[in-house]
Amino acid sequence: MFGGKNEKQNGMNGQVQSPNVSNSIVDGTVINGNISAPNDIRIDGSLIGKLECKGRVIIGPQGKIDGDVNCINAIIEGAFTGNIHVSELLAIKESAIVNGDIVTDKLMVHTGAIFNVNCSMGGQKLKSLIQKETSQKVAQ
Repeated sequence: MFGGKNEKQNGMNGQVQSPNVSNSIVDGTVINGNISAPNDIRIDGSLIGKLECKGRVIIGPQGKIDGDVNCINAIIEGAFTGNIHVSELLAIKESAIVNGDIVTDKLMVHTGAIFNVNCSMGGQKLKSLIQKETSQKVAQ
């Protein structure tokens, strides 16, 4: 009755849930394990494990992830060690410390960030270009 189009009511307890709600792991929280998030997530605590996110991952200035991340977009202000796959834009802020392997379409690294990685960018576009060139050579 009072909710908008983008909200749905949970039958048992009457809570209103919006599809645009984001998740947050607060400073001081330590999670050992895997997280699957259907929306954006902000990490200000610590995660040791795997994070699958169908939205944006933000690692705040006090946040730390040691593990694997797969997401659409990411902003790193804190510490990250591991493998990260970002299908669109990965932004590394000046306060970030990043170590590991990165696969992303677009990358933005601010001056002052510590950035020790192996990085692959635009992999799908490059892969399709190589396949196209190979098929043209075979046809000749």
